[in-house]
Amino acid sequence: MPKMKTKKALVGRFRLTASGKLKRTRPGKRHIMTKKTPKRKRQLSTAAFVDAGQLKTYKRLMCLG
Repeated sequence: MPKMKTKKALVGRFRLTASGKLKRTRPGKRHIMTKKTPKRKRQLSTAAFVDAGQLKTYKRLMCLG
């Protein structure tokens, strides 16, 4: 059986934390920024974590275990 290849698109979007969680950026901060309030833009800048339900799938796709 061949080795499983890493999905490179996921590697660029997620970072693994020391506790084993996957950190991600929030969507919605690429364009059309003029209509968004400063509070909303500030909240979009903070990092978020991947849901527990999707964590196993994403880790497998990234070949992390």
